[in-house]
Amino acid sequence: MTAEETLIVSVSGIRGIVGRGLTAERAAAFASALATTVRGGRVVLSRDGRPSGVMLRHAVLAALLEGGCEVHDLGIAPTPTCGLAVRRLAAQGGVQLTASHNPAPWNGLKLFNAEGTALTDEHGRPIRELFQSRAFRRADWNQLGRVIEQSAALGWHRDRILELIDVKAIGARRFGVVLDANGGAGGRLGPAVLEALNCRSVVLGGNCDGTFAHEPEPIAEHLTAVTPLVPHHGADVGFVLDPDADRLALIDEIGRYIGEELTLALAVDFRLRQEPGPVVINMSTSRLVEDIARRYGCPCYRSAVGEANVVEKMRAVGAVIGGEGNGGVIDPRVGGVRDPFIGMGLVLNLLAWSGRSLSQLVAELPTYHIVKAKWAVPLERWPALLAALEKRWSDAAVNRQDGLRLDWPDRWLHVRLSNTEPVVRLVAEAPREEDARRLCEEVGQLL
Repeated sequence: MTAEETLIVSVSGIRGIVGRGLTAERAAAFASALATTVRGGRVVLSRDGRPSGVMLRHAVLAALLEGGCEVHDLGIAPTPTCGLAVRRLAAQGGVQLTASHNPAPWNGLKLFNAEGTALTDEHGRPIRELFQSRAFRRADWNQLGRVIEQSAALGWHRDRILELIDVKAIGARRFGVVLDANGGAGGRLGPAVLEALNCRSVVLGGNCDGTFAHEPEPIAEHLTAVTPLVPHHGADVGFVLDPDADRLALIDEIGRYIGEELTLALAVDFRLRQEPGPVVINMSTSRLVEDIARRYGCPCYRSAVGEANVVEKMRAVGAVIGGEGNGGVIDPRVGGVRDPFIGMGLVLNLLAWSGRSLSQLVAELPTYHIVKAKWAVPLERWPALLAALEKRWSDAAVNRQDGLRLDWPDRWLHVRLSNTEPVVRLVAEAPREEDARRLCEEVGQLL
């Protein structure tokens, strides 16, 4: 089986190239496994704007109905909205059709439990086993499920965001915002939140049709045409969403890509001003968040990479906020899903309360440089790679919780198998960019 024909199954859900790794048959089988697990209960269904989502919706919907489920169909909606709707509707599970930041040929299914959070590896195991065995629940002709079109979910999500931030203080500043939804699922909710906050908004790609004006992952090299638009429109901040709207990247008022790592750092800064408490981040997130938590006298914990792992740790320690360095802010008051809309609200609230510009806030933070890379590595070489890395850097503190993380007093390196692509991911951070880049390059040389 070629890489293109592979269906990636992980803690992040399932993904594949449509028509190759991901087919209607496979999507329906996963949905049937979910329907069997929830015993034909209530399930929320939504999708991002990718055109292939239309085909997958029909396959998944048919499987859920065959399993006897009552399906509340949100249509095109952000991933965090799906999680919120699961809780609001007291559903037994949820399905978001998305491949998140993957390129246009990809799509996938992200599954939620009854708490509206992504399945952990342990809780997803029964569904994977059913997918393999095909021992599905099949309802009789007179016990098939039904579909309820649910149009209120975006409003529920918007209203919850507004309850948690200082709407009056933000509105008084009348911030200028460039929002790049890039044809993704956030194209309706994002403008609705900004309008409620009295922002002067310029919206790019708000049509939710899955037509990407640039590559979907919101990283610097994909946004060269977007960053100049922030100063061009005299805006205070640029917000960039990924296709399923669970990640948020920032652009400052002078047109500099601030990135995704600082999204979480700034959100944590504001949240701890509101309410000090524990913070949880993953193993690949900048230590800047640890510095901010320390400033407020709050503990900061790390989990394995993967939204479900972060949320599980957040619940264990009673965290007030958490997330991942890919621009994924998780505020448990909204839900256990990466949520760029509460991220937008927290960042705007920080700007309003501080009276500073985004570039000024960033300048006041400790400076770290994070470098990310990925390599296609055959799985059989993975153990040898880890052994070689430990031998090469025997002076580092070793953490094997998620792949291999090596720590030194002023820098770190994390090497792990990707949850979403058939690659090995490398992340390094140091005070100087060349030092972080050198760590990644040395791993590449070992390969």
